[in-house]
Parts: sequence; structure tokens; C-alpha cells
Amino acid sequence: MNMRYQSARKWTIITLSVIVPLWLIGCAAIYHEMRQPPEQFGHVMARIPGPVAFLVFPFETMWTEARRGTLHIGDAAPDFTLTKVDKTGQVQLSSLTAQGRPVVLVFGSYT
Repeated sequence: MNMRYQSARKWTIITLSVIVPLWLIGCAAIYHEMRQPPEQFGHVMARIPGPVAFLVFPFETMWTEARRGTLHIGDAAPDFTLTKVDKTGQVQLSSLTAQGRPVVLVFGSYT
């Protein structure tokens, strides 16, 4: 019985010594891709079969960390340009803030 226990323990250690590094490498690879532009990340995720990434890796936690960014509460919003709804031109955030008036950014849906 003791011999069986030692054999099972040996195989458990060998299996874990293979699976854990592979899991860590997988986590690192997916996290690295999450930090890339969305087009590149989407291209990589399209090649991963089914829900594997969501079931095997801590996907949501890695996603939250990877996309967190560097802004903090109270920081100025980064400058950006958006096309007007009627497509007659574009609006740049810095042109609105240069006027000295407050600008309110609302992200959401009005449908």
C-alpha cells in the first residue's frame, strides 16, 4: 500500500510540474495579447477553440487588469476626435476644453 501511495504521489508531482508551468505560460500569453490593440487580440482569440480561454484561465481578472489603463480619478481625459452623428464633421475634445467651459462625457446607449 505504501508503494502505491509513493507511486501516485510521484505521478501527481510530475503531472503538476508539467500542467502548472503550461497554465502559467498560457496566462502570460493571453494577458500579453489582451494588452495589444483590439484587432490583434480579436485575431488571436478567434483561433482559440470554444470557451477554452474562459474556462481554463482567469479571463475576467486578466481582462480587467490588462485594460485598466493609467488614468486615475481626477486626471484629465486624453484627447480624442469623434465624428458627429450627422457625419458633417468631427469634434475634438481639446477644442471643447480650450473654450474654458466644462465638458461632460457620457458613455452609454440611448436606445
